[in-house]
Amino acid sequence: MAKDYTALAQTIIEKVGGEDNINALIHCATRLRFNLKDESKAQTERLNNTPGVINVVQSGGQYQIVIGPEVASVFKAINAQAHFSAGEGLSEKDDGKGKIVKILDTIAGMFVPIVPVMAGAGMIKVINSLSLMFGWLSPEDTTYQFLSIFGDTVFYFLPVILAASAAKKFKTNQYLAMAVGASLISPTFVNMVTAAREAGTGLDFLGLPVTLANYSSSVIPIIMAVWFLSYVEPIVTKYTPAILRIFLAPMVTLLIVLPLTFFLIGPLGTWMGDGLNAIVSFLNTVAPWLVPMLIGATSPLLVMTGMHYGIIPIGINMLATKGIDTVAGPGMMVSNIAQGGAALAVVFKTKDKVLKGLSTSTGISAVLGITEPVLYGVNLKYKRPLYAAMIGGGVAGLYLGIMGVGRFAQVPPGLLSLPSYFNAEFPNIIVHAGIGCVIAFVVAFVASFVLGLPKEAEAKEVPATTVSDKTFVAVANGELLPLEAVKDEVFASKAMGDGAALVPSSGEIVAPVNGVLSTVFPTGHAYGIVRPDGVEVLVHIGINTVDLAGQGFKALVQQGESVKAGQKIATIDLDLIKEKGYDTTIMTIITDTKGKSISLKNTGDVFAGDLI
Repeated sequence: MAKDYTALAQTIIEKVGGEDNINALIHCATRLRFNLKDESKAQTERLNNTPGVINVVQSGGQYQIVIGPEVASVFKAINAQAHFSAGEGLSEKDDGKGKIVKILDTIAGMFVPIVPVMAGAGMIKVINSLSLMFGWLSPEDTTYQFLSIFGDTVFYFLPVILAASAAKKFKTNQYLAMAVGASLISPTFVNMVTAAREAGTGLDFLGLPVTLANYSSSVIPIIMAVWFLSYVEPIVTKYTPAILRIFLAPMVTLLIVLPLTFFLIGPLGTWMGDGLNAIVSFLNTVAPWLVPMLIGATSPLLVMTGMHYGIIPIGINMLATKGIDTVAGPGMMVSNIAQGGAALAVVFKTKDKVLKGLSTSTGISAVLGITEPVLYGVNLKYKRPLYAAMIGGGVAGLYLGIMGVGRFAQVPPGLLSLPSYFNAEFPNIIVHAGIGCVIAFVVAFVASFVLGLPKEAEAKEVPATTVSDKTFVAVANGELLPLEAVKDEVFASKAMGDGAALVPSSGEIVAPVNGVLSTVFPTGHAYGIVRPDGVEVLVHIGINTVDLAGQGFKALVQQGESVKAGQKIATIDLDLIKEKGYDTTIMTIITDTKGKSISLKNTGDVFAGDLI
């Protein structure tokens, strides 16, 4: 039975400030990417505590919510409620953003929607490469030829596909844009160019020379052409009589845009692409190790800022012009594997079961090519695994650069992309690519293991033998204090009973004892638990926080439910509670000590679940 994402979608819409606060929404492999009118209206802390949300990142001019592999389903559920158009451009209210941010946002907006189809076609090309490598098929087999068609078509017609995506971003007519893209790869034009080259002559239109260029699989020319179209089309439409607009406006637009595309824009875009290739070729000649090493080391930072979308077109352009990508693919592949290696080392460093599970699942997905969950859920959160991943990616990238490794198909960078490094003419490349993957994983794993984790990530579990019905544990991460230190006379005087106080440093609250929940306040700020021996325990979160009427509190349990010491019972928004001016100290009170005195095992920093 399919999972229902309606509730999560509704929560996300509400917590980003509502539908009216959203300019546009797209998604990539793991993230929802919002363009918000006012990011200050978004409730980031609450989103971070929402089940189904891994993390929230604000970078590259976007408000990004990391969901994981189920992002497409969540995106669909959001659109079903709010009816956003994927890939819409930004509104004029976004003009306050810097130029670099706008450029990155534009590139991301064009490439994010088409990356999946390119990845799918790339994997078909990988299957074909494998069939040659293992002798399953030969180039003469019609099955091989059909698979070639399936894999190559997307890339050959890339100007048309990219035109449709760019038109959404530039807010212009998609069908006119696709017509411009199709004209660049028209069989008639291709044949004219081929014939002119063979004859040693040129082409002209109305006496003006046309550059003999091949635009199939190209990227820059069509982006520039659609950008130009976005200015021409509204002007022509505005000054065309309404009665003639249906045919005259598109005709005039095409007669302006197409000739200039063939005369000027297309050749300019081709020269720019050649210029990028020349720069990369120069670097590969002077220091072949430099680019893969830098990308291998910095890919996590590029992903965080969205700048990796500026690297992808360079790789695609290299595949189109040279047939091999030595820039984007190799460095990103080993970087992803390094992130996975760093996270999997965390499994052996932490005693926190939740972090163990998260590191295992996200680490494996990173090795296979999906890194956002591990980046935002583990590595960036605890910093040291991120440093280890950058070290592993940099060392492996250095090796790949020295060995001249490149990929021959556009596929998601990860272990599964390894077959894309096979080429019958250069059989050693895939061997070195495999060695680079091993280097990335091993170096990152060892570095992460040696660097370790911050103290809070190495949270100790409560040993099973000590979790008895008479166990008391800390209700949160934070500073444990004697009850007398509470800034409230009722609690400090022990009028309600004896116990302990804790100033929390995180928003996760756990049960202090085994027992049954006798009371769960509707406001979520207080919980009563009765131990099996009849001892009654009160957990009171904050001082006078009942006045918040539930704001900043989320109960995860219900009255009458049985709980275990260390089991999560609530989450709180510390920032919100502090902003409202309330003390966040948590009191754990034994309401009837029956004349017995209470003494703490220690005071100071503790973790949720520590014996107190």
